[in-house]
Amino acid sequence: MSLIITDECINCDVCEPECPNEAISQGEEIYVIDPGKCTECVGHYDEPQCVQVCPVDCIPKDKNYVETEEELMEKYLVLTGQL
Repeated sequence: MSLIITDECINCDVCEPECPNEAISQGEEIYVIDPGKCTECVGHYDEPQCVQVCPVDCIPKDKNYVETEEELMEKYLVLTGQL
């Protein structure tokens, strides 16, 4: 699954620089995650870095974008030019 930032976001700016895929950007009111770029850090780290640094725990899995570990790895390979 991709991750999503909920409206509990306090715009603290710590998640954006942690994303290795540059999937996080400032939205109209809060930060947003591009599901086309989010791999939950598969291929980069063992755990999603944005979730690790978020002080308000507002980054759950996005049930609208269900992906298997294999699909996330394939997306990682495409995004990094390895496939």
